[in-house]
Amino acid sequence: MNNRHSPTPYFAVCVNNEGYPASLEVGKLYRVIPDEEAAVHGYIRVIDESGEDYGYSTERFYLVALPQAVEQTLLFAAEELAV
Repeated sequence: MNNRHSPTPYFAVCVNNEGYPASLEVGKLYRVIPDEEAAVHGYIRVIDESGEDYGYSTERFYLVALPQAVEQTLLFAAEELAV
């Protein structure tokens, strides 16, 4: 079984949705969109419940490193849903 992790987490778990109950669900895994400028300002860009990418405070999320096979499967599924 291949249990390698990608060097950059592409997923994060929401731990705080205060003020954004329609956009974020606590405990849900969200796809992270790399955004260096947002990170400099303490934000993380995720695909939220609207299906669009928005920046939120990094304090609302916990980055998770998934096994590469799981991460690739989730990314593929997300791309299929977007079509």
